[in-house]
Amino acid sequence: MVSSVPRLVVAAPASGSGKTTVATGLMAALAARGLAVSPHKVGPDYIDPGYHALATGRAGRNIDAYLCGPELIGPLFRHGADGCDIAVVEGVMGLYDGAAGEGELASTAQVAKVLGAPVVLVVDASAQSRSVAALVHGFVSWDPEVRVGGVILNKVGSDRHEGLLREALESVGVPVFGVLRRTDRVGVPSRHLGLVPVAERGSAAVDAVAAMGALVSQGCDLDALVALARSAGALPGSPAPWTPGESPDQDHPARVSGKPRPRVALAGGAAFTFSYAEHAELLAAAGAEVVVFDPRRDEHLPDGTDGLVIGGGFPEVYAEELSANEPLREAVADLAGRGAPVAAECAGLLYLCRELDGLPMCGVLDASARMAERLTLGYRDAVAVGDSALAAAGTRMRGHEFHRTVVEPGAGAAPAWGVRAPGRRLEGFVQRGVHASYLHTHWASRPGVARRFVERCRTS
Repeated sequence: MVSSVPRLVVAAPASGSGKTTVATGLMAALAARGLAVSPHKVGPDYIDPGYHALATGRAGRNIDAYLCGPELIGPLFRHGADGCDIAVVEGVMGLYDGAAGEGELASTAQVAKVLGAPVVLVVDASAQSRSVAALVHGFVSWDPEVRVGGVILNKVGSDRHEGLLREALESVGVPVFGVLRRTDRVGVPSRHLGLVPVAERGSAAVDAVAAMGALVSQGCDLDALVALARSAGALPGSPAPWTPGESPDQDHPARVSGKPRPRVALAGGAAFTFSYAEHAELLAAAGAEVVVFDPRRDEHLPDGTDGLVIGGGFPEVYAEELSANEPLREAVADLAGRGAPVAAECAGLLYLCRELDGLPMCGVLDASARMAERLTLGYRDAVAVGDSALAAAGTRMRGHEFHRTVVEPGAGAAPAWGVRAPGRRLEGFVQRGVHASYLHTHWASRPGVARRFVERCRTS
């Protein structure tokens, strides 16, 4: 049982400072030393954990105090870090940035405090010298409960520049754990919604992670960073980890007779990369056999499919390939037409529509989807407005919306959620066994939804 795993949080004053490069590189460098590294990401991001998984050989896991509640941060961390030698947590945005209007909720600082973990601050030093001391001093002193153990200076231009930065930081007594020079060799391409996921890049992603690991190994004091992680001590709070098979909540359905082990198909491949590791674990713990398939390549659903889960991703990037796979589109439509449970989030919602940017999709929902100029982004509070295969009416969940598309509905489907975003609106679709929505949710916060879904798969 995890009680005192060495751990540290990689944070920054702002987005774009180099957190992902340093965190992923540190994970890769420690793994190259033979350590079992547990990778974690603060917030709802699905893409960075893919790079973390590549660096460590373990599932990248999210720690989101808004989606799951602060009380689950420790248990979920313990679940992911079980059996590991060290844990590295990559922060989100700036150290003290969290859910808008909610104080420190969902911030990196909150997670660091809950985990009792020291923080390493990654500072983009490209346009400053002595001012770095004022910047770091402000972050160190802002919240006395957050322990900033030291800094890693990123995008340093020269030996002279490094000397000026080190001299300034000596004046505020903050250790420098590493200095990374400006370089283009570790760049990761991005597009309209962030970095390009690992699944889309193949060997290029492997090379990028290796370059990040080499950069951190050469530029940082790994021994000092390990010592800082070991200074964390015992984890605060209850020592019990989160367990997918024993997570109680008020939505636990009564067990009914049916198939003892229903088969749930889980969409994967490059078009559908957004899925929390705990979702598959919850489905399996509820008794399902989870089988991953690729909607771009596979012309048929897995044999004996009883239910379908389609997470998020970038179907707009692969719309032509998804549309061209007509046999699978017909199989999905047939499964949904028979009333089988189907849970779809964001990209999955688009895939179930009649069309996406004029290209035929599955036609399960009487709706069309298209790319839009405006980005829709933010945490949401939601309540199920009716019964579905995923949630009973009145079920409350928190979600995250992140897309640059719009869906224009036809008729015949009830909404999935009532959302406060701010303001109030109805969102998503419930149609027979289908629950489709833009909201990304973390089922660990409400494990009864996975159990309910599997029970429906047993009896449909």
